[in-house]
Amino acid sequence: MEKTLTQYDAVVKRCEDLFLKKTHDYGTAWRILRPSSLTDQLFIKAKRIRSIDEKAKQMVEDSIEGDFIGLVNYAYMALIQLELKDDDEMELATATVRKLYDHQVQTVRNLMIAKNHDYGEAWRDMRISSITDLILMKLLRIRQIEENKGKTLASEGLDANYADIANYAIFALILLSEVEKG
Repeated sequence: MEKTLTQYDAVVKRCEDLFLKKTHDYGTAWRILRPSSLTDQLFIKAKRIRSIDEKAKQMVEDSIEGDFIGLVNYAYMALIQLELKDDDEMELATATVRKLYDHQVQTVRNLMIAKNHDYGEAWRDMRISSITDLILMKLLRIRQIEENKGKTLASEGLDANYADIANYAIFALILLSEVEKG
């Protein structure tokens, strides 16, 4: 588990560094996005990864790794948006964004630790294509929950699904880095 935590934290650090750099460049323009729009952004990223995998050809040279980083950051944006109120300020200071992001990182990391314990790091034996499919399934679940106005009878809510997406994308980034190292 120590190896996983080290790898996990390194991946999250890369994601957060990019997120904060983009916050510097663009501010918090993403605050205008409704949760359903963030769900669609996540869907686009995951769909692109699957499409490239299925076609075994890529025409736009943006990396798959970059798309998984995007999945992590959009999932954290969605979690932040769920906690903020509609009447909260649109433009947030970088220090505030860092605090909100770090809160989500800790919450999602704690979930990973608990699930990783129970599942015995099963993700390490998974194919990246299967992780991508699980992310897409989570997104379809989120869409259905959104269609149901956030109401569920027996299922986890939006936040749990976004957290799982972040963790799956982080796992994919860890696996990709291990393939690179050979």
